[in-house]
Amino acid sequence: MSLPTPAGFTASGIAAGIKASGDLDLSLIVNHGPRFNAAGVFTTNRISAAPVRWSQAALEDGEARAVVLNSGGANACTGIPGDQDAVAMADSAAISLGIATDEVLVCSTGLIGERLPMNNVIPGIQTAVDALTADGLEDAAKAIMTTDTVHKTASAQGSGYVVSGITKGAGMMAPGMATMLAVVTTDAVLDSALAHQILTEAVRTTFNRADSDGCMSTNDTVILMASGASGIEPDQTEIQDLITDVCASLARQIISDAEGSTRDIAVTVHGAATEADGEEVARAVSRSNLFKTAMFGKDPNWGRIISAVGTTDAQFEPTTLDVAVNGVMVCRNAGIGEDRDLVNFADREVHVDIYLKAGEHEVTIWTNDLSYDYVRENAEYSS
Repeated sequence: MSLPTPAGFTASGIAAGIKASGDLDLSLIVNHGPRFNAAGVFTTNRISAAPVRWSQAALEDGEARAVVLNSGGANACTGIPGDQDAVAMADSAAISLGIATDEVLVCSTGLIGERLPMNNVIPGIQTAVDALTADGLEDAAKAIMTTDTVHKTASAQGSGYVVSGITKGAGMMAPGMATMLAVVTTDAVLDSALAHQILTEAVRTTFNRADSDGCMSTNDTVILMASGASGIEPDQTEIQDLITDVCASLARQIISDAEGSTRDIAVTVHGAATEADGEEVARAVSRSNLFKTAMFGKDPNWGRIISAVGTTDAQFEPTTLDVAVNGVMVCRNAGIGEDRDLVNFADREVHVDIYLKAGEHEVTIWTNDLSYDYVRENAEYSS
């Protein structure tokens, strides 16, 4: 079953020859209106790619009619020529679509520090325009894959409107956000200020709580586009929940496809004094290489977990911490708990629960293990 496309949108994914493999590598998503409201959340890395800078500027008025995305090259750290290439991509799409250049957003993903083959990209954009269809989001998702092993999509049905999203990502994943691109579309009526508010909150608790390897990319981009074609002005709580759900599904799919991973790990902190404390503790554990390699080895080594907790500034009493791994309380009051041999690692998902006993807040960070294949893939990435 194909991904539902919200009314007012067309999309395509084509092979432009950016990748030597000949795989799909260029996507186009077009909003035909009647409204063109849009919002974006971008990497907080101070070294940001040319497409990020272009799209941030283009979104200042809160509107966008199209987004062109490529895999096979990040167009990051490519100097003034890279900036010119990003503008050329927007301009080419704009001319073909009959819209203004600054109504086109640009997203790129791939190797940093290499120019895009613009002699392939520019004619590829025209091919993508010619290939636009109402059910093209699936192909668009496939064309933004890099080291991904599967394409990633999600959708949700609202009260008379649809939310659908695509993403890519499999490594270099840490807030703000990941080496990932995502586009979420809806045919609901959303003004730009509300779209920005909803997207920012959704990203905060989904993409920004997917943390594979603690490495922040230069190209992270999440775009929300609203066509208003359904004519439905949604309940704000409902559409916030639906867009958050779509983003959460996409973020989880990224973790499940993380480079070389064998485990999807939910690190949940219970009883934090504040949400910020809970997130700090969960992130400290999720970024511990010792913890992540223990999970790869099916070793519920709770000492590595509480050691990571102890590096944080969160409020808690060090002598009362409890830790459970897959439901087995292996650590009680910062000491020996139940027999760690009782922990069952039969499933891919692992649940680590940390009880701070300092308040009422709960936060979950999704991460993955670090395996031999993670080292191999990243050692050989650009060779």
